[in-house]
Amino acid sequence: MGYKPLKILSITLLLVTLLLAASTAAIASPGAVPMSSRRVRIREITTVEGVRENSLIGYSLVVGLRGTGDQKQTVFTTQMLANILLRMGMQIAPSAITVKNIAAVFVTSSLPAFARAGTQMDVVVSSMGDAKSLEGGTLLLTSLRAEDGQIYATAQGALSIGGYSIGGGGGVSKQLNHPTVGRIANGAVAERDVAPDMQNLASLFLQLREADFGNAQLIAESINVEFGLPIATVADSRRIEIASAGRNVPALLARIQSLPVEIISPTRVVVNEKTGTIVMGRDARLSAVSILQGSLSVEISTNFELQPNPLSKTGEKSIVPQTTVNAKDAPTKRIELNEGATVEQLVNGLQAIGATARDVVSILQALKAAGALQADLEVL
Repeated sequence: MGYKPLKILSITLLLVTLLLAASTAAIASPGAVPMSSRRVRIREITTVEGVRENSLIGYSLVVGLRGTGDQKQTVFTTQMLANILLRMGMQIAPSAITVKNIAAVFVTSSLPAFARAGTQMDVVVSSMGDAKSLEGGTLLLTSLRAEDGQIYATAQGALSIGGYSIGGGGGVSKQLNHPTVGRIANGAVAERDVAPDMQNLASLFLQLREADFGNAQLIAESINVEFGLPIATVADSRRIEIASAGRNVPALLARIQSLPVEIISPTRVVVNEKTGTIVMGRDARLSAVSILQGSLSVEISTNFELQPNPLSKTGEKSIVPQTTVNAKDAPTKRIELNEGATVEQLVNGLQAIGATARDVVSILQALKAAGALQADLEVL
């Protein structure tokens, strides 16, 4: 006998109507929306094609743990340790090794562009077994390989852990952050030169971090004005070709990357549906729009009651469900925005009528679908 709710059904009714009259057609033209521009250096918005980091990976053992390493059933840990000892001239059966003070790990790093032999890099060490913590451990010498299978660096050193794990009696434990991932500052050393030859390049390319034909043209024009020659041409919305034949390429790039340029910033609204977070550009504008929002909530619940059977001679009782249906319909709330209103004004108006963050996200999506949001909408 008791109370058991069956289900609660919530239906949100959202109506977005776009009010675009003939008198506002000229106002809604592209020229009416102010363009947001900012002055930056070319190095802040472009990269040099082919100049990038390269990912490295290796696997090894972390030793010196305080009983928080891999468990006995982690077979590859004991096998790795046996192989290391064999290379050092000691042959031991893997079954004779206790592994609670060691842990098998993956080691990752990034080899910077123009790295030379002896260049130091940070490494990240991550447990690949069932170790509880890598706190206090030391990474053994590890070969780091690139995609081509060649060794480009080696890593070794004591780990720095940004968390901890404490276990007590009775199953009580406490953990902070991720104690099975550690970092070694300057723990890897490059073993070979990977610097490309840039002196004999006939041309090079700059890549925009965000593709835009307008910004690509502005950058090319700025470069040509600086050198007084048409050495820069726009290849596409992301690439700018620069003629570098007969020039000192490093000096040329240093001069180009230091040039200031006035670029057009994209107008964008970013929403995260999972968390209800909204990040909006200052210049995002709306067309004249009217928003009506209301909500209908239907609640169905069942109360089980114990009642005697009226025809029973033995007085046997039975459980009888009593179902109750309640419906609540909130009055429709309305917001009207004039031509050129900002997204910030929209959000403030929605908050004033009690709309939740998720309601705001849904309304922004409906506005974009209706063509009333003059900005790029990105939903994460």
